[in-house]
Amino acid sequence: MSKKHPVISVTGSSGAGTTTVKKAFEHIFYRLGVNPLVVEGDSYHRYERAEMQAKIAEAQKERRRFSHFAIEANVLEALEETFRQYGETGTARLRYYIHNEEDERRHGCPPGTLTPWETAPPGTDLLFYEGLHGGVKTDTLDMVRYTDLLVGVVPILNLEWIQKIHRDTAQRGYKPMDVTDTILRRMEDYVKVITPQFSETDINFQRVPLVDTSNPFIARDVPTPEESLVIIRFNDRHKFTVDFRYLLAMIKDSFMSRYNSIVIPGGMMGLAMEIIFRPIIEKMMEERREALGS
Repeated sequence: MSKKHPVISVTGSSGAGTTTVKKAFEHIFYRLGVNPLVVEGDSYHRYERAEMQAKIAEAQKERRRFSHFAIEANVLEALEETFRQYGETGTARLRYYIHNEEDERRHGCPPGTLTPWETAPPGTDLLFYEGLHGGVKTDTLDMVRYTDLLVGVVPILNLEWIQKIHRDTAQRGYKPMDVTDTILRRMEDYVKVITPQFSETDINFQRVPLVDTSNPFIARDVPTPEESLVIIRFNDRHKFTVDFRYLLAMIKDSFMSRYNSIVIPGGMMGLAMEIIFRPIIEKMMEERREALGS
């Protein structure tokens, strides 16, 4: 953890909604004039697209499962080093995974490949990570140790599957059956690698639909925010001095479900993030200025 160079990590599985949280942070950074170093979790895949497909095919022939969720499918020791190095120096070695043609124009590498490692430019105020493994903690890895704020995004499982199926079929052109196969292939790694991270998060957002999602594989629509509730759980309510009375007063129809959890209407999630995260970022920047003597 670092006063001079804070590290914020948002972790959640593919299709969970981490991109929504990322946008909320972007708005806060813009309003506060914060210059973040943005780190994408996909940049720490061990294999490029073609090689990963070959690894998956090889695993299927051997009747075992292999996915991007797996620790061995990623260079997580490099991600841990990125967190550590940034916290100590304010810079780090990075690379980028090229998803599409837009990324290709920006970085000059074809889709499905990884750019060479490079040193991030100095002068950023904090590191912001969004991806699958930002809260991994094992016998040999400890991302949590180097994060100043760890946020989890985890819809209930059926909702997460619905979101992934709709995203991958509508935006990426996959067939529903292919997405279903991917979900099944990832399940063991989801249980062993993804789920344990949510016990480590400082603040967790879990979206719960208020409509029937009992068969996510035939659902025609993703439940809207207005058809959902969001449970916000604070691991240590004193770490960021959470004022629950203020949250309850500011967020209409919210209520406490446990001593450290507040339930809000799904459509109020953006407002809740603004109320919760803005003072945390403001305090981080104040402590950073004091630590730097500026």
